[in-house]
Amino acid sequence: MNRSELFAQIQQKSSFLCVGLDPDLEKIPRHLLAEPDPIFSFCKAIIEETADFAVAYKPNIAFFEALGAKGWETLARVEELIPDDIFTIADAKRGDIGNTSKLYAKAFFETMDFDSITVAPYMGKDSVSPFLEFENKWVILLALTSNAGSSDFQLIQDESGQPLYKSVLAKSQEWGSPENLMYVVGATRGELIGEVRKSAPEHFFLVPGVGAQGGSLSEVAKYGMNSTCGLLVNSSRGIIYASGEKDFAKAARREAEKLQVEMKSLLEQYL
Repeated sequence: MNRSELFAQIQQKSSFLCVGLDPDLEKIPRHLLAEPDPIFSFCKAIIEETADFAVAYKPNIAFFEALGAKGWETLARVEELIPDDIFTIADAKRGDIGNTSKLYAKAFFETMDFDSITVAPYMGKDSVSPFLEFENKWVILLALTSNAGSSDFQLIQDESGQPLYKSVLAKSQEWGSPENLMYVVGATRGELIGEVRKSAPEHFFLVPGVGAQGGSLSEVAKYGMNSTCGLLVNSSRGIIYASGEKDFAKAARREAEKLQVEMKSLLEQYL
C-alpha cells in the first residue's frame, strides 16, 4: 500500500485507527480455549467487528512466535483475514545487518505480504536499508517510544544538546522518504510529539499508548497531525480486551467506534 492509498482509507473511514492484535492466551476469553486455534478465533472475531473503523492492524509478532511453528501458521492465517484495503503492520522490531535483515524483510514482505514492519535503528543504515528496497512496503522505525525505559537512551543529549532520538530522525531521513518510512512515536510523550513533527514534517507516525497506557488522542492530533493526517494511532488492550466474556468482539467494536468518532472530529478540525 502506498502513501496516497493509505490517506484515501483515512479519508474514506474518517479514521486513523490502528488496532493492535496482542492475543495473549492468558487474557483472551476463556471459552475460546476450547477452539482448535484459540488465537486465530480471537483475532478473527476482533477483525470482523472492528474492520469498519480501522485503517490498520498491527499483530505483535511475539504473541505468535511464542507458540512455535503453530504460532507462525496462525499469524499467516490472521494476516490473510485482514481486508486488502487495510494497512498491515508486522510489529516485529527487527534490527540486524546484511543478509539477515534482507531475509527478515523477505519473510514479512514476500512470504507473509505485510505492508510494513517495525525496525530498531540502533545498528544503523545497514540494518534498515534492506527493508527499504521493497516497493510499496514500509519501515516503521522506532524513534521516541512510550515505555518507561525509553529515556535510558532516546533522550540522552550529545555535546550540542540534541537528544539521540532527534539524531535518529535526522540520519534516517537520508535512507528513506515519507513514501516508505514511518516513525514510532509514543502517545504518552505529549508535547514531544510536536518536537518529532518538526523534525519529520511529512512522515507518518505510528503512535502507541492511547487507551490502556493513558495517552491523549486529542493531544496526539494537536501536536502530530499534518496535511495528510500523518498519524496511525494504535490501541491494543483498550479494544481487544474491552470484555473477557462471550461479548468480547462486540465490546471491541464499541471501543473502536468510540475512537473513530473522536478521530472523525479531529480530522474535521485539523484537515
